[in-house]
Amino acid sequence: MSGELVTIVMFGGMLLLMICGLPIAFALGGVSLVTALFIWGPKGLSMGLFGTTGIMVMYPLACAPMFMFMGILLSSSGIVEDVFRTIQNWLGAIPGSLAMATVGVSTILAAMVGDITAATLTMGAIALPIMIKLKYNKTISIGSIQAGAALGFLIPPSIITVLYALISKQSIGQLFAGGLIPGVMLSTMYIIYILVRCYFQPHLGSPVSKAERPPLAVKVKSLVSILLPLVVILSVIGTIFLGLATPVESSAIGALGAVIATAIKRRLTWDVVRKALEASVSITGMITWIFMGALTFGKIYDALGARDVVEPFIFSLGLGRWGIMIMMMVSWFIMGMFLDDTAILFICLPIYLPIIQELGFDPIWFGILYLLNMQMAYLTPPFGYCLFMMKAVAPPDISMIDIYKSTTPFVLIQALGLVFVIIFPGLALWLPRVLFK
Repeated sequence: MSGELVTIVMFGGMLLLMICGLPIAFALGGVSLVTALFIWGPKGLSMGLFGTTGIMVMYPLACAPMFMFMGILLSSSGIVEDVFRTIQNWLGAIPGSLAMATVGVSTILAAMVGDITAATLTMGAIALPIMIKLKYNKTISIGSIQAGAALGFLIPPSIITVLYALISKQSIGQLFAGGLIPGVMLSTMYIIYILVRCYFQPHLGSPVSKAERPPLAVKVKSLVSILLPLVVILSVIGTIFLGLATPVESSAIGALGAVIATAIKRRLTWDVVRKALEASVSITGMITWIFMGALTFGKIYDALGARDVVEPFIFSLGLGRWGIMIMMMVSWFIMGMFLDDTAILFICLPIYLPIIQELGFDPIWFGILYLLNMQMAYLTPPFGYCLFMMKAVAPPDISMIDIYKSTTPFVLIQALGLVFVIIFPGLALWLPRVLFK
């Protein structure tokens, strides 16, 4: 079977199975094993299954459940809500303050959780009812929650960043550092957009009335609630950036810090810990299944020689160095509307990475571009994951059309951020070079 036909059969079969409702992990693994069985017989089937054993020796993957536990414990214990209330207290007099506070807390939450699901659901449950009560515009309120939550792709410790590092064999610490400045930059761009728009159109985000604003003493006292999560975040990121701990060790420090912080807040109950453990195991299990399906897909696709066809084909298009880069960005964005970010990573990176290295591009910078693309894809119809998670927590009177519309300005801001990082690679590379000389 030719490489072109293998590509059509495997990718077409995977998309067909997904359209039929099969989970992405089983769509990837199933089409791979059936293809191997059809071409090689039972030996091909055993080869595909054997290829998944590599996941068991990927030690850095052990940090994923720890980071999950840390973030879920901090969010489910009410600490995130305290942080949101604090920022609300201080910014309440400014138009659009709650939407700006949502972005700010989502940025902090991204650094605590490393996953967009928890951030979307948590801020949707905490911030959205308050903004609806104050008659905030739907676009501003819903869009700020989704855009802020998507920062979980960039702000360390991001789980998908760990997976990119494993596949590309790059430093997790350097990738964490590379995502920090673009992540903060995007967060700032969101806040500026909200501030400017609500300044000229105050009805979109009315300030909190004077009667509802707390006195200065209450505002100062509320600052204490920010200290605990900041200490936990800095203990994780700081130990990695200073070279005091590996990402796996720092994830354990973060998990312990989350337990201590929750205990200090007197919210460490067995029910909270049990829910955090269950959610961590559930999400990690889902990632592992996708991991195994994608590994099988990649191994069999490569063994059939199809990957050797793709690289010459891309170079034969005559697009040039930057044309090929733009084509990769567009392909990621389009695939992200339909596929899971982990599946895209495992399918595309083994093909794209050798090409971009041959073209002289930095793999750390390329990884940050991938994360920026996934941010946009998760907010883009028809199947952006954030859109459906938002619908799950939004009131019944907010339709999917409202949710689709709400993301448009924020996706444009993300696209602008992507362009900035492409034009100025130093935004992603300066900090890793400073911290990891």
